[in-house]
Amino acid sequence: MTAEEFGRAGSRYLPIGEHGLIGDLRTVALVGTDGTIDWYCCPRFDAPSVFGAILDAERGGAFELAPEVPAGTKQFYFPDTNVLITRFSAADGVGEVQDFMPIVDDSREIDRHRLIRRVVCVRGTLPFRARVAPRFDYGRRPHTLRVHEGHAEFEASSLALTLTSTVPLESDGRDVRARFKLSEGEVAVFALDRTGNGVEMRSCAFEEAEEQFTATVRYWRHWLAASRYRGRWREVVHRSALTLKLLTYAPSGGIVAAPTTSLPEQIGGGRNWDYRYVWIRDAAFCVYALLRLGFTEEADAFMTFLSQHVTLDDGGPSGPLQIMYGIDGRNDLPEYELPHLEGYAGSAPVRVGNAAVGQLQLDVYGALIDSIYLYDKWCRPISSDRWDELCILVEWVCQNWDRPDEGIWETRGGRRDFVYSRLMCWVAIERAIRMATRRGLPGDLNRWRDARDAIYRQIMRRGWSRTLNAFVQQFDADILDASVLMMPMAKFVAPTDPKWLSTLDALGNGLVSDSLVYRYDPMVSPDGLQGAEGTFSICSFWYVEALARAGRVDEARLAFEKMLTYANHLGLYAEEIGRTGEQLGNFPQAFTHLALISAAFNLDQALG
Repeated sequence: MTAEEFGRAGSRYLPIGEHGLIGDLRTVALVGTDGTIDWYCCPRFDAPSVFGAILDAERGGAFELAPEVPAGTKQFYFPDTNVLITRFSAADGVGEVQDFMPIVDDSREIDRHRLIRRVVCVRGTLPFRARVAPRFDYGRRPHTLRVHEGHAEFEASSLALTLTSTVPLESDGRDVRARFKLSEGEVAVFALDRTGNGVEMRSCAFEEAEEQFTATVRYWRHWLAASRYRGRWREVVHRSALTLKLLTYAPSGGIVAAPTTSLPEQIGGGRNWDYRYVWIRDAAFCVYALLRLGFTEEADAFMTFLSQHVTLDDGGPSGPLQIMYGIDGRNDLPEYELPHLEGYAGSAPVRVGNAAVGQLQLDVYGALIDSIYLYDKWCRPISSDRWDELCILVEWVCQNWDRPDEGIWETRGGRRDFVYSRLMCWVAIERAIRMATRRGLPGDLNRWRDARDAIYRQIMRRGWSRTLNAFVQQFDADILDASVLMMPMAKFVAPTDPKWLSTLDALGNGLVSDSLVYRYDPMVSPDGLQGAEGTFSICSFWYVEALARAGRVDEARLAFEKMLTYANHLGLYAEEIGRTGEQLGNFPQAFTHLALISAAFNLDQALG
């Protein structure tokens, strides 16, 4: 956002990019560079928020923790982990807040849930203040507060939380506060636990906090050690991998598209959506990215999610698959608004749920089957039952590929004949043919080949614009769309094919702004939504990979290095980049980080 826009919205909101992420593979918290936790849903990603000040600074609730004196701040991750350090430097001392959610093992236990904030004075003396102000159920549900020696109990009808502290707590009847001073080497600890429903209150003395800090660091480093990536951009690739892992819901194996809802694509605009669900497309691409790095357990977990939670319904209006599911596999994700919340920096409405769940998006079949193909090739052969289910999907695609749909960008302006949707139908069938041929699996190969070839010819005939000399967004229309950047990556067209090279030039001239790529121009292709948007970061990384595959390696490297400068201070990306380089949209976004991994991997190979 511009300084003027942010000023009008009020200085009560940190920029979206001024946050770090911590989590325990069940939920996450956003920690601002000012030391405030202003987004936290308990006990899981899609639960109502307890701290939601990022969506309403007054009503949302927050956990504030910072020096009482003016101080500069820096934020960084403990190396090779998701333990976040926020450092405060003041005239008389330097202190750190170490934020983490303990992970001790690979347990799939659902109820275990804890957030620890450890304050350490590393130099001099610093006075600190803390304020814990939960607002249950997105700020809609009242709570009671009981303060005892060493702990406070917050209880609403739907959830109970207990705060334990090594410093004295004071109550105003609704919130708790603490003021304390630390000298060099001294430590204070706060721990917020979910309690009730059979979960007992736990203490969090200095020794226990240290033990859980050590165990959590050990967990993340052990996990990351499985990476096989040794390329030029190891640090940013591994940060992206760690972020994708944080977006995994361990009890089911689902991967959320992003851990937030309604962070705007335009400040003051209405393009505000809830991304705390398992998009089949996004999760499948995540599996691909993690497999490239050597992480097979996540692929196994996602396959388990599919087998246990995704029921194929070939009689449904949108086919055997929904485009998204709840993290527990539920089908119904009704969308509604929270009018009592003003939205980030005044960007209403705040939405929960996602009405796009009922859309027809044919591309999800290609994304899913491609990930299964790669899993079968790189990880372990799929079972006979999984193959039978895959055949059901392929048969449905053979019968339904020639239908208009809402497309990858989930437009709300009516169904159209999107080229990307047809491309991914081609991928779905082509990958199934490869698997059947390689493993000798049964399938109606003649029928599949006929459908595959018909899609190919239709795209070449109607998805190509002689006017633009490029592949386009939809059939028989002269509209550019960055989604066609997937064509060479999907192996539909050779990366040096003359038609593709001219398409790459057209996209570079029409949708690229100094390495940043717009999805499409909504003025040329109305999408049924109000407002504008920024450049789409996944498309920018797709562009890097397309340039590298086309042999334009120097251009690709420059574009990639420029994109890295648009990350936030921790290497995290939201969905979009605004006109002045700010992060916009839900944060951080899985789609962007998986595309970064793929671009880095392929660019590294191209550079030799």
